[in-house]
Amino acid sequence: MFSKIQITGTIEVVTGMHIGGSEAFAAIGAIDSPAIIDPLSRKPIIPGSSLKGKMRALLAKAYNPTVVNHNDDSEKISRLFGSSANDKLMTSRLIFSDMILDNYDELRSKGLDSITEVKFENTISRTTSVATPRQIERVIRGSKFQLNIIYDVLDEHQDQALKDIKTLVEGMKLLQYDYLGGGGTRGNGKIKFSNVTADTVIGELPQELEDMINAELATI
Repeated sequence: MFSKIQITGTIEVVTGMHIGGSEAFAAIGAIDSPAIIDPLSRKPIIPGSSLKGKMRALLAKAYNPTVVNHNDDSEKISRLFGSSANDKLMTSRLIFSDMILDNYDELRSKGLDSITEVKFENTISRTTSVATPRQIERVIRGSKFQLNIIYDVLDEHQDQALKDIKTLVEGMKLLQYDYLGGGGTRGNGKIKFSNVTADTVIGELPQELEDMINAELATI
């Protein structure tokens, strides 16, 4: 029976995170690389595409024997993220929602003037030693975003869902030891997950299976 599992939790920014927005028409003296902002609330967001793409890339490093394109990914990865290859056509089982800053009031209560910060960086020419300064806007550490992922149970044998969730958990663990967004090797974008749980929101799953899925998510 077709079912949907909703996976929720919290993503906390541990070091300033930069996921870039539009740089078009920047005025002189403006930030060179602004953070992406929700146009309605004016709060920072983590695009679902950024989280999905980073997790897929990390799982590809873990499971693919060589560097390959998406259509040649390990079956574990293709089962979750899909494949458009004619000989291995698979529908993505995961839906990642965009995530808007969730603890705005908490951050402002600490006396902050802004919920983003500007980090100044320099690129040094190796031939001339000339520095090229730039300004990077980052979401400040302590910012929290509500995780929201939907997993579609498409298999007749529902125990395959547990295997897929284990792969997803592996991707989330890998991400906690990597970075999200740009400039990770320069200290940006370390994150951590917390309170990650699953609930069946469409259809029915055996309670035992849902309990095993939540036990797996609790290892993150």
